[in-house]
Amino acid sequence: MQLTNRVHWVGKIDWELRTFHGQEYSTHKGSSYNAYLVRDPGGRTALIETVWGPYAREFVDNLARVVDLSSIDYVVANHGEPDHSGALPELMRHIPKTPVYCSANGVKSLKGQYHADWDFRVMRTGDKLSLGSCELVFVEMPMLHWPDSMMCYLTGENVLFSNDAFGQHYASELMFADLVDECELWAEAIKYYANILTPFSPLVTGKIDEVLALGLAVDMICPSHGVIWRKDPLQIVQRYQQWAANYAEHQLTVVYDTMWNSTRRMAEAIAAGAVQADPTLTVKLFNSGLVDKNDIITQIFRSKVLAVGSPTVNRGVLTSVAGLLEEVEGLKFRGKKAAAFGSYGWSGESPKVLAERLAKCGFSQVGDPAREAWNPDDEGLERCRALGRQLAEAAGE
Repeated sequence: MQLTNRVHWVGKIDWELRTFHGQEYSTHKGSSYNAYLVRDPGGRTALIETVWGPYAREFVDNLARVVDLSSIDYVVANHGEPDHSGALPELMRHIPKTPVYCSANGVKSLKGQYHADWDFRVMRTGDKLSLGSCELVFVEMPMLHWPDSMMCYLTGENVLFSNDAFGQHYASELMFADLVDECELWAEAIKYYANILTPFSPLVTGKIDEVLALGLAVDMICPSHGVIWRKDPLQIVQRYQQWAANYAEHQLTVVYDTMWNSTRRMAEAIAAGAVQADPTLTVKLFNSGLVDKNDIITQIFRSKVLAVGSPTVNRGVLTSVAGLLEEVEGLKFRGKKAAAFGSYGWSGESPKVLAERLAKCGFSQVGDPAREAWNPDDEGLERCRALGRQLAEAAGE
């Protein structure tokens, strides 16, 4: 697909992908591995990124139909993660002497994964690679989201190849943000940010400021996954600035797992109390044992307040809740408030366990942990509704 006079998309749309990072990230709408071929008329040719390893042979065969592989002067590896670099071994088998441009950490990553001694050329922020009448200008992005990450900018066409920043796991034959379903696009974009980039939000803000300070005109943003931003491309940059600033909407998310429905009834009473206290508050209710964890995390990211519940099992909590909080702790959400709740039959430790875990996640406590024995009666459900009202009040502060 031709994007500009000099740039072609030569990647792979993966319609079948349903999980990413092993089983850690759900990709309900597939994804794409975006690679770009830059050809300067009368000048040099650069390939930016490859695709995931399972599609390596297909990628190289398709690339050879577009360009004589021996005419590729430079290979740019903005990121060493296998979904970006997986086809490099197959490609380099055909063009073993072609230099590979990457960051210093990129050399470590690529050597560590593929045990190859290619002709690595280390690029740092501000370094330029001339293609003839245009240049690639490099900007390092350490920890967005790997230490080796970088992006590059093509002068003359004003195209930013942004690596994992500004992407989405979203397969579409349309390939441009202005052509796809807007609701689907933004849902996948915020999910991508919430589940992958949130821990690095302070770095996101700093790096965006650094790039904007360069005063580069940007007519197109080409990420490594999902669709390409060509109409008002900086709209996604502006969203990232919002999302990086302790983002929260006027929303309560209630997450629970349950064994015999006692904790479910508590969760529903908490939600009812919150709506009763503030009808303008968006309230989302999820059973973590049944609902995709990444979708739940996205809603937590969007929320001002959170309630998490589990019955007591083996003096702890159910595994779906424990696993979810393990991920939430690593994502380092900030500026949010939370409450714990749970039912029990005998010892009843789960609300305290959850409260301690929520504190480790960085959430400030709302009220006392709600703890109801057996199947909550009317008085117990009213106590849960009261906690919901407290959460609604906290959301309005």
